[in-house]
Amino acid sequence: MQIVDSHCHINFSELHDRLPEVLSNARLNDISHMLCVSVNLEDFPQVLSLAHEHDNIFASVGVHPCYKDVAEPSVKELLEIAKDPKIVAIGETGLDYFRCEDDNMNWQRERFKRHIEAAKRCNKPLIIHTRSAQDDTMRILKEEGAETCRGVMHCFSEDWEVAKKALDLGFYISFSGIVTFKNATTVQDVARKCPADRILVETDAPYLAPVPLRGKLNEPANVRHTAQFVADLRGLSLEALAEITTENFFSLFPARKEKVAA
Repeated sequence: MQIVDSHCHINFSELHDRLPEVLSNARLNDISHMLCVSVNLEDFPQVLSLAHEHDNIFASVGVHPCYKDVAEPSVKELLEIAKDPKIVAIGETGLDYFRCEDDNMNWQRERFKRHIEAAKRCNKPLIIHTRSAQDDTMRILKEEGAETCRGVMHCFSEDWEVAKKALDLGFYISFSGIVTFKNATTVQDVARKCPADRILVETDAPYLAPVPLRGKLNEPANVRHTAQFVADLRGLSLEALAEITTENFFSLFPARKEKVAA
């Protein structure tokens, strides 16, 4: 059995400082591959270094919508970095009106559009972060033609109506530990309804540890709990859900499936 953690931040100090243990825990829990996701250009070299040092770790390049006082990526810069074969996605990018207190969010929207343009030009999928901004997020994705590059709605926390709009654009839906939370009934409904060929699972480590580890430091090994929960919701075995989500990951991202954890 192989499970892919489709979104984690193992370059963050909480995990990177104990990386051998984190990777060992992942192997022991059948986590075969991980996608380490970029949040800014300043720390990106460490993300890429991890991907080059480990066959089973892939990387993305992008600037998170909540990082305001950081280097702004140009389309040209994103395209140049994305030439590296270990870069399998552009992002994470999107809109976050919850954590950013700013009367004018045009800077977020313009950054988002540049990421979409880069993804379209290099033909690599987008990793989308959206919070309290679902209408603008979906509108911009459609207006900018994001269906040509597709992508994933990471750490999905919206309702079925938003999920349907994303699915119509060819996007995948990724479930984090949030889906295991008792009050996450809306997300659980989406996890039941989502087409099998569009489901991914993730940790968003070091954040959002799933039940029964909620509140603790998260790491890729724990995506097994999320996968088991989604499998139970859909009346599947863990092995079946693992096979589905692993195939989905390699269908979406231009990565080499034959590379497995040593």
